[in-house]
Amino acid sequence: MSTATAVRALAARAPALLHERQFRRYWTGQTVSLFGDEVTYLAVPLTAVLVLHTGPTGVGWLRFAGLLPALLFSLHGGLWADRRGRRRRTMVAADLGRAALMASVPLAFALGVLTFTQLCVVVFAVGTLAVGFDVCNAALFVSLVGRESYVTGSSLASGSRAFSFMAGPSAGGLLVQLVAAPLALLVDAASYAFSAWQLARIAPEEPPAVPRGPGGLGEGLRFVGRSALLRPMLSCVATINLFNFAFSTLVVLYAVDGLGMSAGTLGLVLGAGAFGSLLGAVVSGRIVRAIGIGPAFTLGAVAFPAPLVLVPMAGGPAPLVPAVLFVAEFAAGAGVMLLDIAADTLKAAVIPDALRSRVSGAFRMVNYGVRPLGALGGGLLGSAIGLRPALWGVATAAVLGALWLLPSPIPRLRELPQPARAEPPVQAA
Repeated sequence: MSTATAVRALAARAPALLHERQFRRYWTGQTVSLFGDEVTYLAVPLTAVLVLHTGPTGVGWLRFAGLLPALLFSLHGGLWADRRGRRRRTMVAADLGRAALMASVPLAFALGVLTFTQLCVVVFAVGTLAVGFDVCNAALFVSLVGRESYVTGSSLASGSRAFSFMAGPSAGGLLVQLVAAPLALLVDAASYAFSAWQLARIAPEEPPAVPRGPGGLGEGLRFVGRSALLRPMLSCVATINLFNFAFSTLVVLYAVDGLGMSAGTLGLVLGAGAFGSLLGAVVSGRIVRAIGIGPAFTLGAVAFPAPLVLVPMAGGPAPLVPAVLFVAEFAAGAGVMLLDIAADTLKAAVIPDALRSRVSGAFRMVNYGVRPLGALGGGLLGSAIGLRPALWGVATAAVLGALWLLPSPIPRLRELPQPARAEPPVQAA
């Protein structure tokens, strides 16, 4: 079989969505951008440590600066995006801004003027632009993907994330080893520029801008609170995120100090999660179609955190401990993809166009807002009661997050629901 024939055969087996030019350009841009983000996730703290000689406290502040914009600006960003419209243009501008910000770090390093303050300002500004990009993305997605293809589109997007989780850190580590850590950030700058170029080449029919009126800023949160589907969904995923970030704070220290694992073995174990995520992205669409969207989301809410209970259970002969942790990370990676794909599909189906960016902002504020709380709480709990008991506690609590779903219609929801109606805000007398 010739190479051209093999390529045509592979293209024929690709999902139908990838044969649509506009979606293909959108998806390709996002895939490359997500890969660049994972390179940066490793290269930024290494720049702080290796070049600026920052200690643990400084790295903590750097991470905090990157997470803070989601908490501060998600609601405002969602309202602004819904009222402005023209979401694709906003996403292009956000990508170009992030490209320039990332390129400023290697430029300052080359000129010998890079400082820790600049690094913090850059990650805060990049995080702020990411809020604007993400709250627009939900509306652009449904402009490109028909209702019948929501599961496929969400699977492809999650597959890109899984690929970036698997390949990005390895590429980042190699780049840092080959060139100075700040220069590795040029990869992310280029990935944002590529994403902007791909977005500039599409022209979907977007939802119209929402006229100004009362009840704007909190309308996304109020809509979630009124929804019999979105309220338990957000409560569930926020609970899982809270305790999962507590878990991730503790697991590295426990594996090294408590189980005596080497850094190399630990890296292989944690990498298993990325392989599990890739598998999960491939099979999740089939699971959703086989058992229904609601049962699939419920299964993901259990299948993601439950395997992590194996970590504090790990013990016995030396070869057995890494194997148990490998299984735990692999299974959790597959579970989180099922959870994400089902959640993204449900949100795409149920949120009305007039509120997409505001509801996206509300979800982002809560989901990202609990992460630093979980990380801080996990550290405090580990110091208070010990690493292993703390891991038992947070892993079990994450599994219990699925209890939010039991009184709701979600576990019995087989078909995609119709979009909810956006109720007009109550006028003041």
